[in-house]
Amino acid sequence: MIHLASILAATDLSAPSRLAADRAARLAHETGATLHLLHVLPGGALQELRQWLGAGHAAENQLQEDARRELHELAARLQTMRHAAVSPEAASGPVLDEIGRHAERLDAQLLVLGARGAGYLRRLMVGTTAERLLRRTTRPVLVVRQTPHEPYRQALVALDFSPWSAPSLSAARHVAPHAHLVLMSAFQIPFEDKLRFAGVDDRTIGEYRQQARLDAAARLDAFAQDSGLKPGQWTPCVVEGEASLRIVEQAQEHECDLVVLGKHGQSAAEDLLLGSVTKHVLAEGSTDLLVSGTRQP
Repeated sequence: MIHLASILAATDLSAPSRLAADRAARLAHETGATLHLLHVLPGGALQELRQWLGAGHAAENQLQEDARRELHELAARLQTMRHAAVSPEAASGPVLDEIGRHAERLDAQLLVLGARGAGYLRRLMVGTTAERLLRRTTRPVLVVRQTPHEPYRQALVALDFSPWSAPSLSAARHVAPHAHLVLMSAFQIPFEDKLRFAGVDDRTIGEYRQQARLDAAARLDAFAQDSGLKPGQWTPCVVEGEASLRIVEQAQEHECDLVVLGKHGQSAAEDLLLGSVTKHVLAEGSTDLLVSGTRQP
């Protein structure tokens, strides 16, 4: 069970990344957490600048000063508009290393990033770099895609009843404490093609499918009760098919503004791997995405 006392939002000061900072400030106000707003000047770019202009050039100093000024202005504006405690943090160096270092130092219970950006966050959220970030941390990561207008209203929590499921629900209840929860479970009929090839008739396979659906619904209901959810707080969603496709589809169907996943699932072999479902939703989804990085013992 996480408790949001410290939120770390990384920003490259671009317009898209400011959406993530705004969402983080709203969460800080909603939960009483302190928001640490981090801007990192990428070490590689600075080194390239020094090679061209020489170390200590006035242009480098001006670049750093302008970034600090913009960062402090953004922090002050968010503090005034969102009535949240906002602390600006400036750094330079390898971006992922700096995010990790600040997260450890601050013991941040949530990392917040924009899905797009004009600078390093654009590269951060494309392809393998985002996966590397999620591999590195066990802290929940919120990827903001949408302009925040209000607290999260409807959150889809994808469950496979693996050790990652309960922490995912816990993260959802802390990041979206007022949202209605759609608890989704996707099932598939194992070896359906092979069963047909072996001559199993459609009626038998249909009964098998119905039983699999009933089993998934029963597990979902038991999970919700064990988690202390009341009937009005959640809606069951049991669907057949590939989980990664169904999550994106059902998030749209239920008009969710947040999707919550575990970092891995039933098939995760080790912490260095990122679950294929999580990778697909990270790449293809259109709503904000919260990835929980912890599992039950």
